Amino acid sequence: MILVTSPPACGKTYISRQLAKSLDHVVYLDKDTLIPLSKQIFRAAKKPYDRSSDFFEEQIRDYEYEVILNLGFEALLYDDTVLINAPFTREIRDAEYINKLRDKLGKYKAELVVIWVMTTPDVCRERMLRRNSDRDVYKIKHWDEYITTVDFTPPSFLDDVLLFYNSSEAEYVKSMHDVLAALDQN
Repeated sequence: MILVTSPPACGKTYISRQLAKSLDHVVYLDKDTLIPLSKQIFRAAKKPYDRSSDFFEEQIRDYEYEVILNLGFEALLYDDTVLINAPFTREIRDAEYINKLRDKLGKYKAELVVIWVMTTPDVCRERMLRRNSDRDVYKIKHWDEYITTVDFTPPSFLDDVLLFYNSSEAEYVKSMHDVLAALDQN
């Protein structure tokens, strides 16, 4: 199971799709696919759509991760590689969470590979503005406050994390080559 992780707007989706196209026998899953369901939960609860709200944190966020991972585990029954595109911003820094994930993957005879996408806050903001998504409205509107809550550094306790540098085209090209070579060795 390959997790492509980073804060929002670092380029995970583009990178994940390109990696999935370049790998053999891979099931590609994107947590953003669950957004329509999450929007419906907001509507049903008569809450404003705000992925930075307490309601989202308490009633939706963790379930999105649970669902995308469960889809990944199920896919491992039918193919040998699953690539999940999702921030995992808290989970990836929680050693207990990662150890439990590795243990569960062991039951599927699978291992965990983490790819952390590296970019700068300025590039991240520029990408948010360009993609013009409703999921970024709060972040852009409260950028100075939001950016203080974002950790762009790779998870420190993972000694085998693959870094994918993505602040320029040259970085992207080199990192794509390097990460594909590293995945070939796994």
